[in-house]
Amino acid sequence: MAEHAPRRCCLGWDFSTQQVKVVAVDAELNVFYEESVHFDRDLPEFGTQSGVHVHKDGLTVTSPVLMWVQALDIILEKMKASGFDFSQVLALSGAGQQHGSIYWKVGAQQALTSLSPDLLLHQQLQDCFSISDCPVWMDSSTTAQCRQLEAAVGGAQALSCLTGSHAYERFTGNQIAKIYQENPEAYSHTERISLVSSFAASLFLGSYSPIDYSDGSGMNLLQIQDKVWSQACLGACAPHLEEKLGPPVPSCSVVGAISSYYIKRYGFPSGCKVVAFTGDNPASLAGMRLEEGDIAVSLGTSDTLFLWLQKPMPALEGHIFCNPVDSQHYMALLCFKNGSLMREKIRDESASRSWSDFSKALQSTEMGNGGNLGFYFDVMEITPEIIGRHRFNTENRKVAAFPGDVEVRALIEGQFMAKRIHAEGLGYRVKRLKDVFWAKEKIIPDGKSELQEGM
Repeated sequence: MAEHAPRRCCLGWDFSTQQVKVVAVDAELNVFYEESVHFDRDLPEFGTQSGVHVHKDGLTVTSPVLMWVQALDIILEKMKASGFDFSQVLALSGAGQQHGSIYWKVGAQQALTSLSPDLLLHQQLQDCFSISDCPVWMDSSTTAQCRQLEAAVGGAQALSCLTGSHAYERFTGNQIAKIYQENPEAYSHTERISLVSSFAASLFLGSYSPIDYSDGSGMNLLQIQDKVWSQACLGACAPHLEEKLGPPVPSCSVVGAISSYYIKRYGFPSGCKVVAFTGDNPASLAGMRLEEGDIAVSLGTSDTLFLWLQKPMPALEGHIFCNPVDSQHYMALLCFKNGSLMREKIRDESASRSWSDFSKALQSTEMGNGGNLGFYFDVMEITPEIIGRHRFNTENRKVAAFPGDVEVRALIEGQFMAKRIHAEGLGYRVKRLKDVFWAKEKIIPDGKSELQEGM
C-alpha cells in the first residue's frame, strides 16, 4: 500500500543544449521519476545537430525556440500517459543553458496568459517570437559588438569590474546588440527578451518570468555589486533595453504560481509554486551544495572550476557571477579548454593508451615531480590564451620532453596548478597546496577514478 501512496514532490527541469529533462524529487530528496526529450533524436523535423544549427560562417550558432516548447509538450504528455500524479507537485524550478536568449514578439504576453488547455503549448505559441532561431552559448559571431561594449565603458577591465567578465561573444548583451544592428525590425517587434532559464519559467507561469541575478550576471549587462542593469551597458547595446529585460530578481525568488493551463490540462495544484530558473553553471554550484571557501572541479572535455567567493576580484580571465544560493556572495567560473582531450593524448603517448598504466605512472612519481613542471595546451587555451607544450626541468630550463612517468605527473600537476593560480587571481585563497594534491591523489586509485571517468 505504501508504495502506491501519493508522493509529494518538486520538479526540476533542465533546458540544456541537446535535450529537455525533468526529475521528480520527494521530501527525502530521492529522485523517483525522470524523463527527457533529445532534440536530434526525438524532434528531427527541426534539423539540429547536437541541438543547434551551425550557420555557414561557422561562427553563428542558433537553436529553434519552438523546439524547446515542443520538447516540453512531449515530456508533459509522457508524464500524463504514465500516470504521473501532478496533483502532488508542490513547486518546480530548473536550469537553462547559460547565455541563450529568446525574443518574445509584441502580443506574446497576451498569448501566454490566455492559453487553452485543449491545445499543446507549441500550437499556441507559434507566432509569439520575433526571432525563430535564437543565439546560444556556442555563438561567437559578435566580436565587433564586444569591442564596442568595452569601448563604451572604458575598456575590458572596466567592464569586468562592472559586470564580472570582459566582453564575451556568447554573452547576451552582445547578442542583443548584433540583433539590433542587423535586424532592427525584429528588435522593434520584441516586447520582452528572456534568457533560456527565464523563458522556461515563463512557460510555466503563463507570464513573463524575471531574469535571476545569477544567470543575469552572464550577460555583460548586470552590475554585479548593485544587482541592477548597468545603464552604460544597456545604452551601448540597444535602445529601450531595460524595459525589454524587466527587473532582475534573487535566484531563490518564488516568481509566482503555476499557470491555470497546467492546472486544467495536467492536474497541477493551484498552489504549485514556480521558483526562478537559473543558468546551468550557477545551478551546478547550487546542486553541489558548495559553501563559502569551497572549490569544485568538473573534469570533462573542458575542465571547469567553480568557486564560492565573498570578495571577488574581477579579472580579464574567468567570470564572476552572482551567487545563486546567497545573493550577498558570488561565484567564480573558470573554464580550461585543454581538459580531458589533453589527458587522453598524454595517456596515449606516455602510458600505452591505458588508464591503468596512467595511474601507475602517477603513483610511481612523487608529489612535486622532482621539480619538473609542464603546461600542455594543444589547442588555444581560454584561461589564459596560450598554445603549445611548455616543459621546465629542475633547473628551470625549457626542455623538449620528459620520461613517460614524469610526463604524466607533469601534466596533472600543471593542470591543477593552473587552476589554483587563476582561482587565486579571482580572489580565492588556497590555504595549503598539499590539500590540493591530496585531493588529486585520492581521485586516482587503481585506474578507476572520477578524474578518469571525466576523461
